Amino acid sequence: MIELTMSQTSLLRRLATALVFGIGILVTTAAQAQVVAVVYGEPITARDVEHRAKLEQLSGKPLGRKEVLDALIDDKLKIREAKRFTITVSDNEVEEAFSSMAGRMRMKPAQLEEQMNRSGTSAVTVKNRLRAEMAWQRIVRGRFASTLTVSEQDILSALGSKNTGDAQVYEYTLHPILFVVPEGAGESAFEGRKREAEALRGRFQGCEAGLRLSRALRDVAVRAKVIRASADLPPPIRTALEGMEIGRLTPPEITKHGVELFALCEKVQTRADSPQKKEARDKVFAERFEEQAKRYLVEIRRNALVEYK
Repeated sequence: MIELTMSQTSLLRRLATALVFGIGILVTTAAQAQVVAVVYGEPITARDVEHRAKLEQLSGKPLGRKEVLDALIDDKLKIREAKRFTITVSDNEVEEAFSSMAGRMRMKPAQLEEQMNRSGTSAVTVKNRLRAEMAWQRIVRGRFASTLTVSEQDILSALGSKNTGDAQVYEYTLHPILFVVPEGAGESAFEGRKREAEALRGRFQGCEAGLRLSRALRDVAVRAKVIRASADLPPPIRTALEGMEIGRLTPPEITKHGVELFALCEKVQTRADSPQKKEARDKVFAERFEEQAKRYLVEIRRNALVEYK
């Protein structure tokens, strides 16, 4: 009989523990990789369901397992239907959409991806959903353009007694001015730059001289002019511009890149939709789009080749 030394016994115990742990990982991985449904030959795994369920939970609308699986099946059907009409969404478009999502949360894409991983889902899950929705938007808009058209009468009906058709609408020429804050800087850095931006507001007298002054400041970027109608601006900026003189600056706003203001350099009355009319138009369109999209998806699912495992 072979006797083992204490060190050899300890080693064997560690190896046995590692083996059991490894088997546990393999079992878990195998379970996650289990195929639960196949859509026209494309598999959906238990891991896909798990990650999507977590994503829906983070979005504030937790779904049951069947609802999550149905949503994943719908995504594959949407992309397949779009491809049938040669409508594709490129990887660059998906990355840009993901980056915009991160920006709205004042995060870098890599930071959002890390947060997703920590939360039990993944960036891939988010990007797959973005791709499906972008493709679906395009195909529904393309195939049913005539039924989605919103007329002036539709808008007036939606507004009802709140009709503001005679309200003045303006088109603004703006120059964004950004006081840059380095990535990873603390709250004090943003507050310091905000004070600098407020100081510039007091010295800004007219666009020509004011923009020249802004460009001379440390770590300040003056971007190319943008032209926006009243209805296309966020309410806080729109409200600020309505009462501003030409050649002045909006109050500073903190963004993920620093502190931003807008120089108002021109203001012209236009016949474009007022903010209220644009909101009514968007609401009517969204309702029609949702109704048409649901009917279309029901039709696709009725004839879809889906196999449940």
